[in-house]
Amino acid sequence: MKLVIYPAVDETRLAAITTAAGGMTIVNAPDEASAVSALVDAEAFFGKLTPPMLATAQNLEWVQCPTASLEHFVFPELIEHPCVLTNMRGLYSDVIADHVFGYILCFARNLHLYLRQQMRCLYEPIGGEAARTAFATGPDHISAIDRAHLDIADCTLGVVGLGSIGREIARRACAFDMRVIAVDPVEIERPPDVSALWPLEELPRLLNESDFVVIAAPHTPETERMFSAPQFVQMKASAYLINIGRGVIVDLSALVSALNAKHIAGAALDVFENEPLPSEHPLWQFDNVLITPHVAAASVHIAERHLATVLENVRRFAAGEKLINKVEKARWF
Repeated sequence: MKLVIYPAVDETRLAAITTAAGGMTIVNAPDEASAVSALVDAEAFFGKLTPPMLATAQNLEWVQCPTASLEHFVFPELIEHPCVLTNMRGLYSDVIADHVFGYILCFARNLHLYLRQQMRCLYEPIGGEAARTAFATGPDHISAIDRAHLDIADCTLGVVGLGSIGREIARRACAFDMRVIAVDPVEIERPPDVSALWPLEELPRLLNESDFVVIAAPHTPETERMFSAPQFVQMKASAYLINIGRGVIVDLSALVSALNAKHIAGAALDVFENEPLPSEHPLWQFDNVLITPHVAAASVHIAERHLATVLENVRRFAAGEKLINKVEKARWF
């Protein structure tokens, strides 16, 4: 059996893959032409597959995508091909869930606003005009401060997409005593951390009940512009939108309009359809918007997890065992 790798990996990873492959022939292709030639009789491929490569392959049984997302990887011929496709899902769940709760804690405790005040040397509780005299005038005014700070345990978290990332977000929410509800297009067993799991058709219900809405869905043909003007109207005026899924899921023009109209309380975004987000984009000007530059998955552990996933699937393929992280090519996940 033969495994073709393209683009070529470094010597350390190549040595590990060779060991995991047992007696398989490994071709670490230095360029696309070499990969095309080597794929003629190869059974397995790891890396960025192109239509010319696939057209050459006569015996291809398995393709390992180097990323979790598939929108830039799949193409019609690959979808129709009988080979098994696996991806890198599951590597980023914990760190992305941490990022989500960084957003939630910021909004709940107004840390995003206090940081801006700090830059102006302004020592003042968030809560409007009444809060300015809170400590001098008694409990009626203190309540204005209280109302401006959320108790997370009182909140409902709505998760759109209950894959590995969504489930990890739900697990952390449970530790904060939040109520968790979710929608997912696939019929799956409800995790114990989730109070209600509904089909995607129940998205309006989720939006109506949630204080924080987290998009943890992948980019698929069905999720493009899933969140636009109608969805923002369905959300609570006090609710926050969080997107760590894919940028194309949220219509940013509609989001800006919703923020201006106060249909929602704020938004936190790590992904955008066009990255980097242009400096002239109006989202930069909102005090109630948190923007991070596609770093929710950043972690010192990702490289080792990535290699471990490759090695496990190479070992399984060589041994004729069931592969992990198999995807439905036509659905892009």
